[in-house]
Amino acid sequence: MAQSAEPSEKIWGNFYGPNMGYVEEQYELYKEDPTVVDPTLKAMFDKHGAPQWMDHTGLQNQQVSGEISTNDVKKITSAMRYLDAIRRFGHLEADIYAVGGWDEKTNLLDPKTYNITDEDLKNIPATWLWDKAPTHVENGYDAVAFLRKKYTGKISFEYDHVNSDEERKWLLNRIESGEFELTLTEVEKKQLLERLINVEGFEHFLQKTFVGQKRFSIEGLESMVPVLDQIVKSANNDKIENIMMGMAHRGRLSVLAYVLGKPLDKIFSEFHHAPDKELMPSEGSMGINYGWSGDVKYHFGATREVKNDEASTRVKLAHNPSHLEFVNPVVAGFTRAAQDNRDEKGYPVQDLNKAIGVLIHGDAAFIGEGIVPETMNLSGLIGYRTGGTLHIIANNLIGFTTDRKESRSTRYASDLAKGYEIPIIRVNADDPIACIRAIQLAYEYSHEFKKDCVLDLVGYRRYGHNEMDEPRATQPILYSEIDTHPTVTEIFSDVLTNEGIVTADEVNAMKEKHQNELQAVYDGMKEDELSGISEVNMPTVLANSIDHYETAVPLEDLKKLNADLLNRPEDFKGFKRLERVFKRRQNILEEGHKADWGEGEALAFASILKDGIPIRITGQDSERGTFAHRHLVLYDTETGEKYCPMHGLEDANASFDIHNSPLSETAVLGFEYGYSIQSPETLVIWEAQFGDFANVAQVIFDQFISSARAKWGDKSNMVMLLPHGYEGQGPEHSSARLERFLQMAGENNWIVANVTSSAQFFHLLRRQAKMRGREEARPLVVMSPKSLLRNERVASEAKEFTEGKFLPLRNQPNLKVSKKNATRLLLGSGKVMVDIEEEIANADEKFDWLRALRVEQLYPFPLEQLKKEIDQLPNLEEIAWVQEEPKNMGSWRFVLEYLRDLAKDGQEIRYIGRPERASTSVGEPNIHKVIQKKVVTEAIRPAKGGNSSEGN
Repeated sequence: MAQSAEPSEKIWGNFYGPNMGYVEEQYELYKEDPTVVDPTLKAMFDKHGAPQWMDHTGLQNQQVSGEISTNDVKKITSAMRYLDAIRRFGHLEADIYAVGGWDEKTNLLDPKTYNITDEDLKNIPATWLWDKAPTHVENGYDAVAFLRKKYTGKISFEYDHVNSDEERKWLLNRIESGEFELTLTEVEKKQLLERLINVEGFEHFLQKTFVGQKRFSIEGLESMVPVLDQIVKSANNDKIENIMMGMAHRGRLSVLAYVLGKPLDKIFSEFHHAPDKELMPSEGSMGINYGWSGDVKYHFGATREVKNDEASTRVKLAHNPSHLEFVNPVVAGFTRAAQDNRDEKGYPVQDLNKAIGVLIHGDAAFIGEGIVPETMNLSGLIGYRTGGTLHIIANNLIGFTTDRKESRSTRYASDLAKGYEIPIIRVNADDPIACIRAIQLAYEYSHEFKKDCVLDLVGYRRYGHNEMDEPRATQPILYSEIDTHPTVTEIFSDVLTNEGIVTADEVNAMKEKHQNELQAVYDGMKEDELSGISEVNMPTVLANSIDHYETAVPLEDLKKLNADLLNRPEDFKGFKRLERVFKRRQNILEEGHKADWGEGEALAFASILKDGIPIRITGQDSERGTFAHRHLVLYDTETGEKYCPMHGLEDANASFDIHNSPLSETAVLGFEYGYSIQSPETLVIWEAQFGDFANVAQVIFDQFISSARAKWGDKSNMVMLLPHGYEGQGPEHSSARLERFLQMAGENNWIVANVTSSAQFFHLLRRQAKMRGREEARPLVVMSPKSLLRNERVASEAKEFTEGKFLPLRNQPNLKVSKKNATRLLLGSGKVMVDIEEEIANADEKFDWLRALRVEQLYPFPLEQLKKEIDQLPNLEEIAWVQEEPKNMGSWRFVLEYLRDLAKDGQEIRYIGRPERASTSVGEPNIHKVIQKKVVTEAIRPAKGGNSSEGN
């Protein structure tokens, strides 16, 4: 306790007036629990004991002291609340708006709200309020001024919603110590100015050269380019190998030119006709290839290698459709694929330093599009996390013509991120140095904690939504301000001129130099002498057959793989009922036994891994399978530990990655598509819980998976398993909307299959895996089964796996073929053909008049194989297509054109199935059974004088 009296007297003699009461109160707390008081006071109490004035002074002095103490504590508490308010709400008064700031004022930053005056603040030592106050901050008044400068300037911060105390302290220390505030040399400031001059000059050149053409100018947000420069620089210094970027239209051309290094002549050539000539890029630029049908110039991406003496960083900007924000999960998939090492069996080994993601959002789209939170929700999930994405909101205050107050229910566009505990940094885009400092803090946080961070880059747009749009009709007040507002280049030029770093003449010289360079590139381009524009066709390789792949596996290899799948780690205690099911799999490859769908799938996966091909499969409930057919992640019933049988394969030569997905279709499918693009050697599989739910992700199917290769040259080999089949489960659990995938089928852009045996599925998957990384690679859409998963008629014998290959056109099993007598050719696909097989097996009559074939691959349609079959039927009178979907759905309208080409004179084409319907199916199971029975009966017991197809 107390040491010598003299030192204690000197120490306690420094306290007087209100401060004495505060110390007394703290000492009473110290006596109860020393850990609850300020560490500085605790050390003093430990060394010197109680203040000397507390040692039995008169009652009157104690009473006076007590009165002062109460008031003192209130003042200190109020001051603390005020400082905390500056930290929490400083953003409400921050100078982050170049134009169009909020008119509302707040009382949260008014000292009167806290019943405290400037004089009160001056009487309180700063260290009593803030233990890490800088030495020059002596009292509460100084502390308020200092924190206001930090939290209400050109940069503002929101991080109070982050629950991690460690992260909040880290951010507070970085902000208040100023560690993140990069100091630029005069040379660096001049380089920054030149960068801004180039970006602004590029946009001006496009505006005057390609008059009236859309380009979605960056003007008003030019600082985005130095922000991205800083990310690239920091990532390269940290030896990060990949930066995966996604962004919408705004500023894309400037980012392509100045961050990605896309040749200017290539950009110029992508504009429509110039006033004086058609433009051809130089030979070097022509080497940049996209798809054959192409896209508008502000949808294309690019790649660039950035090198220093020690590291190389690849910067990749993803191609992007006009559907705002849907590129977000695609970029996340790119990033994860670049991080994963898939060379060894087991789960891939993830290295977060291999890649980072950067997403540039529009302010209206960030909070308006649901895909944004869907993608953010992936950020912390084990199957999807990428160790932190940098989000940049290119905030131009308006969504097309819609004001902020009409487009969101929150103050800021970035408020959405609070729900995911993502720190938010806002910065005035008119201050480029502040912008660089802000993104550096965001980068450091993300790199330190492997979490997302948001930079809200608050600027404006110089023109309307595009350069052909007139914004003054809908935002007259805002644009009257913008019209007179200087550009960031002008603002920063004045700053550097006032600092004596540049002169006005030097600035003008830099502008003129860059305009001359742009003009020289333009003047040096060749004129396109072609008389017209010719359409480019798809690559020849896509038109070639893919039936040549050998997919059979020797029996002994399959037996070994199957045995390994049944092994368990020592002391692993599996779920007994499930282990009994697995035990029955021991003999599936023996004579007299068959492998059902789940077993055939497992053998396909195992054999693909043996071939050294990585597999990734995700979806809602995919570890078990929606219908409990897969069970590729097992749980120890006592410890809860997981075990994946695919990881126990002795002969596996690649990783097997399987995860249950969140309840999301769009973000997860987009993620898997991105993964498949970045890792073409991996067989990537997405499984819908029910095929019906795939339509939630229609944008990903339409704008990416089905068309990306034609537009952009992106090759994907991913597989989509969409459970499909009419079984009386109602409109939302029957149809995977097969018709939509067939409607989008063209130029051999994907494969659409509806297979009916485990061996067929086995060969189909193995063929898909063998196409990985090849020019003929393309996505595979499978109408996968539900009730058929355990149907004996879908199970296959061992020889069906060890012989042959996938058959696009397959004989109807258990139907005696009499080609000479056949008068009807019955064609169909999927479950209805199994129902027909069952009906024929239970019938007494002969069906020698019937030839039936299953179209297992609907696209590319097996036209030649079917033609050969028809040529072998001399007495054929009609070709009937049977389906369980309504007539305006399913395959009918797709196959009809092929059947018309195949039918010979005198041969009718007939439709058998449900009539046109608004809904995919009925809801009542008994009604379903009646309708299904009618379809099956009509297929094999035709009524006399039935209607032909084309009129039905």
